[in-house]
Order: sequence, then structure tokens, then C-alpha cells
Amino acid sequence: LYDFPSGDGSGQCVGIIELGGGYSESDMSAYFSQLGVAQPTVVAVGVDQANNAPTGNPNGPDGEVTLDIEIVGAIVPGARIAVYFTANSDAGFIDAVNRAIHDDTNKPSVISISWGGPESNWTSQSQNAFDEVLQSAAAMGVTVCAASGDSGSSDGAADGQNHVDFPASSPYVLACGGTQLRASASGISSEVVWNDGDQGGAGGGGVSAVFALPVWQNGLSATRVSGAKSPLTKRGVPDVAGDASPVTGYDVIIGGTQTVVGGTSAVAPLWAGLVARINAAAGKPVGFLNPKLYAAKTAGHDITQGNNGSFEATAGWDACTGLGSPDGVKVAAALK
Repeated sequence: LYDFPSGDGSGQCVGIIELGGGYSESDMSAYFSQLGVAQPTVVAVGVDQANNAPTGNPNGPDGEVTLDIEIVGAIVPGARIAVYFTANSDAGFIDAVNRAIHDDTNKPSVISISWGGPESNWTSQSQNAFDEVLQSAAAMGVTVCAASGDSGSSDGAADGQNHVDFPASSPYVLACGGTQLRASASGISSEVVWNDGDQGGAGGGGVSAVFALPVWQNGLSATRVSGAKSPLTKRGVPDVAGDASPVTGYDVIIGGTQTVVGGTSAVAPLWAGLVARINAAAGKPVGFLNPKLYAAKTAGHDITQGNNGSFEATAGWDACTGLGSPDGVKVAAALK
């Protein structure tokens, strides 16, 4: 449906950051066998005394870990997948990303992050330290894909205000938002902003309260559900999107059970897998890709319907789905 360029990611490594939980070999072998796809090489890398420690609870962090690996592995079974396990703390999170970008053994060319929280929940000290690590990743030619959150324009904060998710709001990250995609045998029949209502989830997006407007977002506006357009004065989130609604989500096996899951935490590994395919075909990493994607003005499928609470989808970039969902061949062309 998203027309990813062919290839299995051979020669690439995708790094995945996990704040707890673990995966089981039995889930991996069952999933890839059922999919009819070669099982990728998955290595666990412990950071700050953490390790691959599945709890046996598919609704806990195990679900996140397994989802991330299965989506990346389904797209690039020929790639090496390095999973960096760390403590669920600011320091652990920062250390794991730092370890991944400086990992001389596995050398990931793209990193997927499905964890985060509202900018307002972070201390400026932690946020600045984390952003410096992400800036280093961009400087080193490592693409970082991060989920924009599953709680719409509030990002789950209880103060009634709009918030965006960090680390997705870092200007050095490809922030990945959510859509709801419906398809038929002939292709995509509709794709709108992911918003399943109060009892469901919705794609995170909005305008950063922290980070300056990146030059590649100059001239863009965020459209409110009222129709009012506000020129961006700070970093806009997300950059891109992909199917995230659990109603139309991803078939996975977690804890031995086949289930369908969604969330923008499925979109970050989806884009990471796409980038790994593009890197493999190009023979070199595309690295920090935001400026090129924005110069191309599209990620493929422009989403123009729906809202995430406060913000409305419009033609071109919007604060719900960014530049849109991927047309992989077009994304590859834009990054050449």
C-alpha cells in the first residue's frame, strides 16, 4: 500500500530504543514463520545494567518491544536489529540513544524510538542533554525516527492545553504521526488523521513550546479546527505519518497471541524500516533527512481530512500528519 522500494535491508542495522520489557525468541520465530519472511538477526544490547527481560505481560513494555522488532523485521528481514534496553528514566533514555549512535559493533544507520512524553514533563536539563545527543546523531548521519504520541493535541497532559511529545519534537528527529488507513484490493481507499475519539487514541501533533522553528519549516502554518491558520513560530510536529489506528493496525504476535495493534509507536519503526531499505539500495545512509523531505514538500500521500483535537489536516504540511504518509518510492527519490 505504501509502495516501499524493493529490498530486504541487507547490510544495514536498525537500532531500537526500549525502556524496559523484552522479547521472546518463540514470538519471533512464530511471527516471521507465519509471515513467510526470513527471521532477522536480533541482538539485545544492555545499557546501564538493563537487559532483555520479558515480563510475560503483553500489555506492558513487552508489547512495545515486540511490536517494534516485528515491524522493522517484516520490512527489512536482511538487516541486523539491535535492541538497546535501558531503565525507564531520563538518564537511561539518553544513555541508550547515546550508546546506539556510538555503537561501533552494530553501527545502526537508523534508530527507532517509540517512547516519549509531553515536553512539559521534562526538565530543561534533561531535554537539553537529550537534544544534544540527537544533534550528534544527525551530525553523524544517523536517522532518528520518533513516535509523536497517541493522545492527540494534548499529548495526554491534564492541563487542558496543547502539548507535543519529546523526543519527537527535537528538530533533529523525524517525528512520526498517525493516520487511519482503509484499503481494498486495488489500494488505499481512504486515509485520514488517526482520531478514534476519547476512548481510543489520536495522533500527537502541534507546535513545540521549546524548540525554535527549523529553517526547513519556514513559511508553514498550523491550521486549527476552527479553520484559523497560525504561521509556525516554533518547531511543528509531526514531520510524517503512517497508519496508527488500532482499528486498522498491524498484525503481530505478542506473548504467543496473535493480535492487532496500533499507535504512533508502530509508525516510527515503519519509517525506520523504509529508511533502512533506502540506505541499503543507496549503499550509504541518507542521514538527517528532514530538510530534503520538506524541500520535496511531500512524503507521498498528503492527508487532508480529520483532526487530532485542536489541529486540522489540510493540503500540504499540517500539525496532525506532517507531510503525509509514505509513498516509499517517492520518498527514496526525494532523498537522492
